[in-house]
Amino acid sequence: MDALSSQATVSGYRAALAGASHYDRFFPLLTTAAGTIRPAKVLVMGVGVAGLQAIATAKRLGAKVRAYDVRSAAKEEAESAGATFVVLGVTADAAGGYARELTDDERAQQQAALVSEVANADIVITTAAVPGRKAPILLTTAMVEAMGEGSIVIDMAADGGGNCELTVAGTVVEHHGVRVVGLTNPPAEMGAHASFMYANNVVKLLGLFGAGTLAPDWNDEIVRGVTVAHGGAIVHAATAEKLGVAVGALPTTKEEQ
Repeated sequence: MDALSSQATVSGYRAALAGASHYDRFFPLLTTAAGTIRPAKVLVMGVGVAGLQAIATAKRLGAKVRAYDVRSAAKEEAESAGATFVVLGVTADAAGGYARELTDDERAQQQAALVSEVANADIVITTAAVPGRKAPILLTTAMVEAMGEGSIVIDMAADGGGNCELTVAGTVVEHHGVRVVGLTNPPAEMGAHASFMYANNVVKLLGLFGAGTLAPDWNDEIVRGVTVAHGGAIVHAATAEKLGVAVGALPTTKEEQ
């Protein structure tokens, strides 16, 4: 049922391919008669589902991959996908496995510690997002200027405002010899599998509301969580808040339904 994860899988895969496509050098180590070519250095920022897929794809292409996330649990996940985890001393664990928004002091500490990591990378892929909020800024203009000429930034959070100060959604911005690519709707670039996965998500979700007839189990937390309106009332707290109306109550038994 997790459509966010299925589409993030597609996005992470496409982000790594975009990095390889825009980068005008090889990803893997090559030993040839014309000399040895060193592998590309990829830094993935944000080790959620999209980040893990970006790590795995860049690794399969032969790059040396490093990864960073403010969630402490991300270290083991990043290493299992083939990356070396970057420890900066700033963590922001929140409920549900997500990251909370950093304070101003934490953000300043994070960005100061990231400068050398970003400067040493050939390709930086950013995937960080906070649910319901603008994407956090991870890459400042100064950090981009510290990167080598020909380096690439793939901003997968462009639709949410971008993780880089220079990001323009749907546009490739060149700044001091570095190209910042603002990816928009990456799943649309792989429509067949993105649609296949999303359709499976929807089918599994609808199954919770009954087989053939509408008979939701109101004690199921997923059923309760995705229901926006019932009996003429808004029962979804965030929606009610946006509309400025009172939150209604969901039934707890089939009799109340």
